[in-house]
Amino acid sequence: MVITTRKDPTHGLFHVPSKAEREQLRAGAPLNPIKIFAMLSGIQWAWFLCGLFCWIMDSYDFFAVSLSVSKLVVTFYGIPPEEKNATNEAVKKINYAVMLTLLFRSLGAVVFGILSDRFGRRWVLSINMVIVAALSLGTAYADTYSKFLAVRSIFGIGMGGIWGMSTATALENMPPAARGLCSGILQQGYAMGYLIAAAVNLGWANKANHGEGNWQVLFYLGAGLSLLAGIVRAILPESTKFLEQKRLRQLQPASKTPIRSFFTELKDMLKEHWATCIYAVLLMTGFNFFSHSSQDLYPTMLQKAKLLTANQSSIATIISNCGAITGGLCAGYLSQYIGRRLAMLAFIIFAGCMIPVWILPNSFGGLAAGGFLVQVGVQGAWGVIPVYLSEISPAAFRATFPGLAYQLGNMASSASSTIETRGGQNITIKDPKHPGQNIPDYATVSAILLACVAVYLIVLVIFGFERRGNELGIDDHIEGTNAESVIAQAKGHDIEAAHSGSDNNAFINDSQDYERTTDVHLNSDQSSDKKVQT
Repeated sequence: MVITTRKDPTHGLFHVPSKAEREQLRAGAPLNPIKIFAMLSGIQWAWFLCGLFCWIMDSYDFFAVSLSVSKLVVTFYGIPPEEKNATNEAVKKINYAVMLTLLFRSLGAVVFGILSDRFGRRWVLSINMVIVAALSLGTAYADTYSKFLAVRSIFGIGMGGIWGMSTATALENMPPAARGLCSGILQQGYAMGYLIAAAVNLGWANKANHGEGNWQVLFYLGAGLSLLAGIVRAILPESTKFLEQKRLRQLQPASKTPIRSFFTELKDMLKEHWATCIYAVLLMTGFNFFSHSSQDLYPTMLQKAKLLTANQSSIATIISNCGAITGGLCAGYLSQYIGRRLAMLAFIIFAGCMIPVWILPNSFGGLAAGGFLVQVGVQGAWGVIPVYLSEISPAAFRATFPGLAYQLGNMASSASSTIETRGGQNITIKDPKHPGQNIPDYATVSAILLACVAVYLIVLVIFGFERRGNELGIDDHIEGTNAESVIAQAKGHDIEAAHSGSDNNAFINDSQDYERTTDVHLNSDQSSDKKVQT
């Protein structure tokens, strides 16, 4: 990709492209979304739906714990909900297990991502889902807190590998014109997983065992569906893009063992793309804070400060997740036409503008509508992330790079709840139920944090970069050779490999396959002949 960036620190974000440039950047995407779906072949649909299914189950299995906290307290400690002080301490211990799950996800992203990039998406993702199914079943049979803690910690490792491999499975074989819309659908598998878990919890788990409730039902179903997802992935063929990468490696002289060769390639990739890696982690840290600050204490705020019942709070949360799905679909679709960063920027700003609507109403309808609109913005911006990370990722590490960036950002944002809790100790309001007492003002605290994160993301996105329409094909990070020349030999024709130095300061350090995707000028300085070839 040839980009003029010397005089534009935004890397062409606000450049108005010509008609020819717009057509090339759209990659032939029609305006009608039905026609976009019609562009996918049967196997591409199968890969996409399989990746979405795996990501939905990842989300379902995670939220199954947060939806069962009160029941877990009774099971492990025998404490009824009426004993508030004792219950609060027990809840903290259950939430500690949730925190450990989040922390171990980064380890899973590294382990399963590297295995997937080396040995393929098919069997590694399939085995990953089987492991998650076994651990979900193990959670249901955990009869003590120590067993529960151990199982959920290991579960975090399994959970950490799913997002990167699901994204690679769903998107890397996708036609460029369909990536934006499908990315928006894929990312909202997170909200879909929550909605399914909430529906099962309300409609089945709470009514099981003659109306007394049975939290294990959530995990039995999760285990069965996760196993089904693993079986589906095992049935489907290997990714075409990965097979191209594998063929490229097989054309190299075997100077080292496959494992040593892969880690040499990993080292070379980090050496060349260190700026892109840092930028991706910073971006995902901001996005994970964006999500947590708008979701973590939302039910608590509704019940404590706005006096909604637990049932009303659950319904409002479900409505807000419907907003998340709506936003993801819209943003992913728009990103194909206006660009990845511009779509993210628009929805981040929209979320910021909706903050007053989110916290000021006191009625159920007003609060539910505010939650819906904020999640349209927050999760709309999130909907662009899968395709964005896939397009900036070096092709040889398309499972490791996005997955690890996502999970490291998630780990960094795990302090979000602590920040909001500490903030609530300093910012208080009168307790509506007990006028003589004060309670944490979580509405104001969450609004301040969400606004700060929105500003952080706006700055990061404006001065970032993108590689929309990038060919998600083979990579040049194959040890000891030039990828293009090897492909030329394999195809029986010559391809000139013109390589240039990296430009980490501009955050546009492309791998060599990015040079072959497009020749679109993204900078408004059309008269300048000074171009940076990345």
